[in-house]
Amino acid sequence: MLHNPAKLQVIFALPLSVKDFYLLLLQSLTERGTPCPHTQDHRLRVRLVPTRMDRDRLLQLRIFDLNCWGIRYLSKLQQERIELIGDVLSQEGFDLALLQEVWSEKDYWGLKKKLCARYPSSHYFKSGVIGSGLCIFSKHQILDTFLYQYSVNGYPYMFQHGDWFGGKSVGLVVLKIQGIVFNVYVTHLHAEYCREKDAYLSHRVVQAWELGQFIQHTSKGADVVLLGGDLNMHSEDVGVRLLRGWAGLRDSFIAAEKVVGCEDGSTLLPANRFTSKKELKCYPQGIRIDYILYKTMSQYEVRCNSHETTTGTTPTKDIPYSDHEAVMVTLSVARKPPQEELNHPTIEPVLVDILNEARMEVRVGLHSAERQQYSCGRMAVLAVLLLLMQGAMGLSSMFGGALQQPFPKFSFSLLSLLAVLVLLLSTGLYLFHTIEVKVLQGTEDQMRLALQTLQDKISSG
Repeated sequence: MLHNPAKLQVIFALPLSVKDFYLLLLQSLTERGTPCPHTQDHRLRVRLVPTRMDRDRLLQLRIFDLNCWGIRYLSKLQQERIELIGDVLSQEGFDLALLQEVWSEKDYWGLKKKLCARYPSSHYFKSGVIGSGLCIFSKHQILDTFLYQYSVNGYPYMFQHGDWFGGKSVGLVVLKIQGIVFNVYVTHLHAEYCREKDAYLSHRVVQAWELGQFIQHTSKGADVVLLGGDLNMHSEDVGVRLLRGWAGLRDSFIAAEKVVGCEDGSTLLPANRFTSKKELKCYPQGIRIDYILYKTMSQYEVRCNSHETTTGTTPTKDIPYSDHEAVMVTLSVARKPPQEELNHPTIEPVLVDILNEARMEVRVGLHSAERQQYSCGRMAVLAVLLLLMQGAMGLSSMFGGALQQPFPKFSFSLLSLLAVLVLLLSTGLYLFHTIEVKVLQGTEDQMRLALQTLQDKISSG
């Protein structure tokens, strides 16, 4: 028997399709005037309680990330692949496309012209000698942009690697979608080249630290933070753990409710005809070095609905988009329940170990830079001494009276030219490594202070 049915409320917390079915049924019963016993009110009052799924439907974003390997005249089938990338972006209709290694501005303008209907806002980040290669295409209006170039980025004399000339950076665009402020970052860190003897590990750790710090200090006014790019680090490497732990970013692959493509999310695959097989010799299943990371800063929450990677060739042609696989992620942004808004993130003690490990790698790089600085300084001093000796010999030949043998002018001039070149080169390298030492020292100091602050917070509870 129903007690006081006039105040009856039917509360539904069912999936949307089932809920609609019951609402239609209740509406039908009410329109028929189906009586409820002991009451003259034949209407059922229905109150709908929003479920977690309803909240997640606030906003949904599709994001595309790819290292395009777009070196003109050097990358294989570069023009054909850029066309294919433009085709997939125009057909799929992502909200954001984060691209790296678009080294030629002509390629960027070609993509911009092709994609202007679907992605009316875009930006190309310029830095270094040949450019950063970073660009973003957005379906939503870009409100602001900023570029930060990393303090260390390889060595100018390593011509075969070329990272120094690219001016590796992180680009930022600010979007506002349905009242939600997004800070979207795209980056490309220094390549690894040799995992066993990684001469650039300290540089990548510094870049990861600067990236995390840059995100921390520029995202305070944002609701949601998105980061995509080629980090050139395995998921278990200290740089990635630093971004997840210190910057508080979540890995979309780990958080995804559904994974499509490679089961382990690899973006360098042996099946890709452009990927270096030597690089994957110890990793037959592939390597994951391309990431989409995210976090929330305010009263919103983000869920990763799906994480998808390409698996070799494109659907239309038997060639891959790049030597990397593309990463495609679908995110749902929703407002947090009121009780969750008051919760503050807890500090994990493991973060202390991550910071200590990162600081140790920076210290190893610092000792190496100091040795190179000393070697270049010593070489410059030797070149100066050689020039002084040659000057003394020249003066003695001019004022020392008659010589029994003719003075070797050609050999003397050639040796003087060589000494000048060595002096200039060694002085330039000494100054370069001095800057490197200062950057590494500064980064170590920052990490030491952050570590001390972190330990104080943990000890204070």
